[in-house]
Amino acid sequence: MSKPKILVVDDEPVNLEIVSEVLTDLDCSLQTAASGQAALDRLAAEDFDLVLLDRMMPGMDGMAVLRAMKADERLRRLPVIMQTAAAAPEQVREGLAAGAFYYLTKPFDTDTLLSIVRAALQDRAWRMDLVARIGAHQIALQNLDRAEFSIRTLEEAAAISATISLLATASAGLAMGLSELLVNAIEHGNLGIDYAEKGRLKESGTWPEEVERRLALPEHRDKRVRLVIERERTRLHFRIHDEGVGFDWAPFLELDAERAQALNGRGIALARRFGFAGLEYEGCGNTVHAWIEDKERRG
Repeated sequence: MSKPKILVVDDEPVNLEIVSEVLTDLDCSLQTAASGQAALDRLAAEDFDLVLLDRMMPGMDGMAVLRAMKADERLRRLPVIMQTAAAAPEQVREGLAAGAFYYLTKPFDTDTLLSIVRAALQDRAWRMDLVARIGAHQIALQNLDRAEFSIRTLEEAAAISATISLLATASAGLAMGLSELLVNAIEHGNLGIDYAEKGRLKESGTWPEEVERRLALPEHRDKRVRLVIERERTRLHFRIHDEGVGFDWAPFLELDAERAQALNGRGIALARRFGFAGLEYEGCGNTVHAWIEDKERRG
């Protein structure tokens, strides 16, 4: 398995050196760019797994680079950590709205940087695995009109997301969005791992183990997430229901400035932004409806 590739973008040589030195603790391949245009040139020439992007640079600044990336279909899902001293709430919100998944303010703690980079790479690896699964399937489900699934584990969520994504023209986006919603239903809904606890588990690197431990507990063994898919002419409607007590879902529909440096809490917003044409929670939050318009499949 190849090492993850990280591009560090900063116009200050000292900052490039500091970040590069901190990231030597990770088993990854590092490259640097000293300007916004150099970063875009590098991104056009090579594939990367993560970008650490300085916001304040002369000429093409980090915001311009970020907007150019999000306008490029090949780069729009590439995770970006925006690093900057511009830490006013409105500046953080602007960066998140433009597509930065993480926002790290200077001066930053080295442990915080490492934790955020690890979390971003883990999320990237999960999504790339889904894309690989899509390519491995042989049978397209173009004529499916209605289906129901019972899902218990993270592995089942990944496999079903990859398979069902073949219903859509934009397979990768649907796979990512559906996976995020199913994982949320399993971990938060059925297993009761809340936002704060998941953050601690992600920081310690023990999240998958804790999910497996809870799945084996007697009180959780029979819990299932129900996925119902219905085709309504050219629209695909997804209904996901878990057996939990629900949660306060409204704050997670958008990437929020207060969670800019958190290691988790992005899945629903990312699903809403990249995976579906619409997404709505029902009642207490243990049922979510999502849909895509898929006119190219069946007109």
